[in-house]
Amino acid sequence: MKLLSLLSAILVLLLSVVSLHFLHSNYWSNLRGSLSLQSSPVADLVVRNALIYTSDASLPFADSMAVRNGRILRVGNYSSVVQDLPGYGTKELNLEGKIVVPGFIDSHVHFINGGLQMAQVELRGINNRDEFVRRVQEAVKNKKQGSWVLGGGWNNDLWGGELPVASWIDDITPYNPVWLSRTDGHMGLANSMALKLAGITKYTEDPIGGTIMKTTSGEPNGLLIDSAMKLLLPWIPEVSVDERREALVRASNLALMRGVTTVVDFGRYVPGTSVQLSWDDFSDVYQWTDTSGKMMIRVCLFFPMETWSRLLDLISKTGRVISQWIYLGGVKGFADGSLGSNSALFYEPYVDDPHNYGLLVTELESLFNMTMASDKSGLQVAIHAIGDKANDLILDVYESVGSMNGMRDRRFRIEHAQHLAPGSTARFGEQGIVASVQVLYYDYL
Repeated sequence: MKLLSLLSAILVLLLSVVSLHFLHSNYWSNLRGSLSLQSSPVADLVVRNALIYTSDASLPFADSMAVRNGRILRVGNYSSVVQDLPGYGTKELNLEGKIVVPGFIDSHVHFINGGLQMAQVELRGINNRDEFVRRVQEAVKNKKQGSWVLGGGWNNDLWGGELPVASWIDDITPYNPVWLSRTDGHMGLANSMALKLAGITKYTEDPIGGTIMKTTSGEPNGLLIDSAMKLLLPWIPEVSVDERREALVRASNLALMRGVTTVVDFGRYVPGTSVQLSWDDFSDVYQWTDTSGKMMIRVCLFFPMETWSRLLDLISKTGRVISQWIYLGGVKGFADGSLGSNSALFYEPYVDDPHNYGLLVTELESLFNMTMASDKSGLQVAIHAIGDKANDLILDVYESVGSMNGMRDRRFRIEHAQHLAPGSTARFGEQGIVASVQVLYYDYL
């Protein structure tokens, strides 16, 4: 009897050990399977039935792709893409043959400026004087007396070439200063109240690199070109940090809707404005938005060439890659103004202004010295040039700096390269200069 009880106890113990071992093995087997499943990439979106251009020579086109957390996991035909990738919650999107391409990169924008203008008086595309005046009048209705009316984007070429003057809007803006920039950013229209506030009179002399346009009697007519804008712009209250952050959101949304996922931003600096604006936007807008996890578009930032040493110090501390969203590009200078403002620098005078050859908005020796120092420090240099003479001057500067600082892959840029003298085109190739051409010049976004 005792022997039977002992044998039963031993059998129960053996069964318990075997069961425990089985449960233990099964647990770890399930756990390993679970971990393996979790470590496998699972797509949250599968795009199918599309014409996908990949930019990859080995597979130029595909019909499907899998995406997870905004990153492409796989591209190919549908069966190869969905293998092992779909999981619980994976969505499928049938594009019904629509085209998919990589995001566009816009190589020249003034991004925050564009976002700000979207909330101001919009004059882009207007093709007659009456509509110009009507929009200003409409904006004044919502303004308190004394507050500035700001806007821009006008292009006098769209209504025959006649330039707007202060008398167009003085009667409808008697209690509000007005500043309306041209689409190129190199000219703007002020009403008489704004001119008076800034102390601009018939006795005010043109600053170097700028022009105060005047009537036949010598009175300022409201138009300020290039560096002349610095006489008025400091009187305009600086937009708040919140307004600039909202401008970035507006500009980013518009860009993304048009397929632009990366921009090269040359900032709010133009002749006549403060070089500090670009740096304020970098810290107050871009870095803040980045650390807040709110960036929607990648940016390559260029800063005023006058501040090249400041950029060099920053790069030495942080490197060029601030984050996956922000890259520090280089520096930008200005040679001349713009064609529409009659301030682009040419060898021959303007037909409608026979004594005007345009403006050199930055003294050439200064431009050369800044280019030399920036390039020697390893910074990429971009210089704005519109007229044929301005382009030749910058090609000469680049050639001299390149020979003095030695051979390397520096990628000098000329922004716009809009009008070239015979033979100048070949120099871009010979010198390895990037002709950064904008089809729609200064159409900010």
